[in-house]
Amino acid sequence: MIPIGFLEFGIKDFIEVFIIAMVLFYLYRWIRGTFAIQAAVGLVFIIIINAVVSALGLSTINFILRRILDVGVLAVFIIFQPEIRKLLYSLGQNTNLDRFFVSSSSESIIDEVIDAARAMSHSKTGALIVFARTSSLQDLVDVGFKLDARVNSELLQTIFNKHTPLHDGAVVIRNNRIVAASCYLPISQNPNISTVFGTRHRAAVGITETNNVFVLVISEETGRISIARNGSLTSGLTIQKLRIEMEETLGKQKIDDEEVGFSSTQAEMKIG
Repeated sequence: MIPIGFLEFGIKDFIEVFIIAMVLFYLYRWIRGTFAIQAAVGLVFIIIINAVVSALGLSTINFILRRILDVGVLAVFIIFQPEIRKLLYSLGQNTNLDRFFVSSSSESIIDEVIDAARAMSHSKTGALIVFARTSSLQDLVDVGFKLDARVNSELLQTIFNKHTPLHDGAVVIRNNRIVAASCYLPISQNPNISTVFGTRHRAAVGITETNNVFVLVISEETGRISIARNGSLTSGLTIQKLRIEMEETLGKQKIDDEEVGFSSTQAEMKIG
């Protein structure tokens, strides 16, 4: 025990303080940049005002504030519903126990997607491709147009051709197969997303806020290539940079020396 004034501070106290600090830190990271952070500041402000009013003996105001705080728990669940859902999704996922793909098949899948991305970027064909884990996104797959097809560059380009009925929505790739097309994703409400990004990019960010997925986005207006993961968006990738990102994320161990040595001049825009 370490005496601090009239207090005794031991190892258990240190552990408790450390755990509480870490919980508060990660809670802040989860709600940072959202409406919830302003709501949290408002709740803290009411608590502080209530403490001041109690100290001054202002009974009427104190009564009103206490009635407000009585429903505070319910208000927290209502106001922070998106953040609580995101937290529960995160706790339910263990990114260390499984990978998106086995390395033996990831290389061919990446090659096919890269070929499709290059062609669609050049033709300014809008695309939204979600790489899901083994058992995730079943709710989205169920309401989309179900497929069971090999990942193929020509098929992806056909799906996202604006003259086909399946182009509007996302393609879901899971278990090394295209399992669904025309899937509609939740739209992110993150206010930090630039207004230059439209619904397709907001949907890409939205699905990564609550699911451990990797999303490729191609802009219909500019042909710009972007990726989304962990609730953040990186935009302006070259084909070479996209390949590196996919290889690192989807499980391939060896990276082409020529592409690693490529001097990239793309502009990256990160939001989170």
